[in-house]
Amino acid sequence: MAYVAVKGGERAIGNAHAWLAAERRGSTDVPELTAEQIREQMALAVDRVMTEGSCYDRDLAALAIKQARGDLPEAIFMLRAYRTTLPRFGYSEAIATGSMAVHRRVSAAFKDIPGGQVLGPTFDYTHRLLDFALMADGNEPVTAPEAEAVDANMPTIESVFAHEDLLQADERVREDVEPYDLTREPMEFPAGHDQQLQSLARGDEGFLLGLAYSTQRGWGGTHPLCAELRLGEVTVEFEPEELGFPIELGEVLVTECQMISDAASPAATEPPRFKRGYGLTFGHCERKAMSMAIVDRALRSQPKDEPATFPAKDEEFVLYHSDNVEASGFVQHLKLPHYVDFQASLQLVRKLREEFFERQAAAQAGAGTEGDGVAAVEAEARA
Repeated sequence: MAYVAVKGGERAIGNAHAWLAAERRGSTDVPELTAEQIREQMALAVDRVMTEGSCYDRDLAALAIKQARGDLPEAIFMLRAYRTTLPRFGYSEAIATGSMAVHRRVSAAFKDIPGGQVLGPTFDYTHRLLDFALMADGNEPVTAPEAEAVDANMPTIESVFAHEDLLQADERVREDVEPYDLTREPMEFPAGHDQQLQSLARGDEGFLLGLAYSTQRGWGGTHPLCAELRLGEVTVEFEPEELGFPIELGEVLVTECQMISDAASPAATEPPRFKRGYGLTFGHCERKAMSMAIVDRALRSQPKDEPATFPAKDEEFVLYHSDNVEASGFVQHLKLPHYVDFQASLQLVRKLREEFFERQAAAQAGAGTEGDGVAAVEAEARA
């Protein structure tokens, strides 16, 4: 049987694009979904695309979701590709999450945490039952309940622990003028904490969720508590060279998570403290921020000079394989033409099969000759 390439590739690809556009539109009897509707009514999908696409732009993320027909990894790929075309003016100032305008703030470690528990918008207490009323047309718009006043200077988990010095402190380990930028610099190992956090923030939510789950099932030795989970707006500032002082660019919605575990002393010369993991995402991405913090905690607990004993503690394994754009590219390229590779493999398999059957035939021939000799000896003995 012969294997040949399909001809007429350019025309076929053009037809495939047209077919894709028709499938994206769907039935013309149904009103077309707009990017504005996606932005406003599929906000959690938009937030994930912005986070893993490394670009805070709700309109572009919504457009990418529409263009990708709801395939979020594909939308993330598109947004990252667009991001590379944008000019770079510099780096913003570090955002001050302690000054966050809080929409939601919960702690599983402290019942009466200073500043209070703020449930905000959450699926946590829903029954996960399908609401068929959402399929009905003409529903009255739902108005959000009036929010109670939230402390503008709500204490952070660091300030809660500060008076007893019970929480591991984050120390600056890089003295570079500019921060490490994973979008412009290649991955390097051992990775600094800033590089680790950048990689985890851009990492695939499902992959990080699986790693975080593995650590809690005995494949990581860490079972942390959620010390604080926050959702709210923070101010972004930028310092132009010609001004010499920072100016406010606007506000972005972020999710921040702090996980804490064990109180073991890192060294005999230091008192015991809770260790922590950190997660920060664009938008409302609680599952991603929590998974990121758990994996960050696992990576921090692994000594640099010792081999990793669990997947979540293996720095190279985690950072190399968490990027969904790179992972998707390596997997999906397998459906593109590999004719030369296949022909080489086909010839090799045919050759190996030929050698196998030759050995089989030779073995059978040898067994037949030996069997004839034994039969002759037995016949002579009987005579």
